[in-house]
Amino acid sequence: MSVKYQDYYQILGVPRNASQDEIQRAYRKLARQFHPDINKNSDAEDKFKKIGEAYEVLKDPEKRKRYDLLGENWRAGQDFSPPPGWESRTGRAGPGGGARGFDFTNLGGMAGDGNFSDFFESLFGGGLGGFRTAAGRPKAGDWSMKGQDHEAEITISLEDLYSGSKKTIALESMKPDATGRMQRVTQNLEVNIPAGITDGRRIRLSGQGEKGAGGGPAGDLYLRIHIAPHPVFKLKGHDLTVDVAVTPWEAALGAQIEVPTMEGTATMRVPAGIQSEQRMRLRGKGLIKSMSGSAPGGERGDLYAVIRIAVPKTLTPKERELFEELDKHSSFKPRQR
Repeated sequence: MSVKYQDYYQILGVPRNASQDEIQRAYRKLARQFHPDINKNSDAEDKFKKIGEAYEVLKDPEKRKRYDLLGENWRAGQDFSPPPGWESRTGRAGPGGGARGFDFTNLGGMAGDGNFSDFFESLFGGGLGGFRTAAGRPKAGDWSMKGQDHEAEITISLEDLYSGSKKTIALESMKPDATGRMQRVTQNLEVNIPAGITDGRRIRLSGQGEKGAGGGPAGDLYLRIHIAPHPVFKLKGHDLTVDVAVTPWEAALGAQIEVPTMEGTATMRVPAGIQSEQRMRLRGKGLIKSMSGSAPGGERGDLYAVIRIAVPKTLTPKERELFEELDKHSSFKPRQR
């Protein structure tokens, strides 16, 4: 019997070398778009069935392999007959038997009505089972799909990152109104920013993604964190660095100096003879390393003070006199090798 060839790859809009993930994503998108409970166009149900049939074959590596034996030279709509010996090569059932080794009762996670095309029947046989209704089409309770996950980006300050905080963010999205027309909607969400989360990490907001189909659960919203540049501190992982200026005499003689921290200041002893660009560490003055919270005693990164020897741009007469005296008596020759 001749039937019309069904190009399952074309139906899902994927290339023949598509990965299983690409096939699944295409199916989920199209099934949601054409499900009869959502799409009220007259041809939605027919497209929905074709999408489910295509996915039923391509989602399973064994069924897909057997379908691919037909080759890629067929065009959708052409008359088609299974090639000689197809039954022995594919495991298709003989007369009166069910399809050997195939399970068609779930239709790829979609409880359909079992009405596959003649093309499908000619390749894989009958005895498909499935769910039927009096109307011969899936009911709302028979099928559901989780909504798509969404991702957005937010930028937070280093202060928010240091201590953890709650932020209210406004997200814009396109959603259908009561008439089905798409409109821009602004949604305000309160987000807990865990202390110590690093740049580029994501926060998951359960159920804040796209609404599910057929009564399915909503997807999730993932917020990718970006940390705004800070005017004083630089961040690397959970450690902070800060530039600290010292005078030539502080560097030469040593001194007690105040170093800025995220909580205020800390006193640090600069050893005599310290060099410019040398780093000194203040333990535990960085970001908390655990994202579970900022409880006291939690392990933190460190703060590194980078020494910058600063020279006065202008000198008082007395300062000039003292520097000239130092120049006369000093044996320090920094350019001598």
